[in-house]
Amino acid sequence: MEGQDRSNIYPGITVDIVLKKDQRTGKRTRGVVRDILTKSPKHHRGIKVRLDDGQIGRVQEIIK
Repeated sequence: MEGQDRSNIYPGITVDIVLKKDQRTGKRTRGVVRDILTKSPKHHRGIKVRLDDGQIGRVQEIIK
């Protein structure tokens, strides 16, 4: 999954994330990355990011 590698994610890219409150349902939220919050190069549940609108979640998919 491409959302698990920090090297694939950068500010300005459009992604689908899962917010903490939506983890049980898996509901995705689409937005543009403002900040990358995960410091490690990989994360098994997805890299944590902050979107332009301030929402924080883990990347599930990168939108091309």
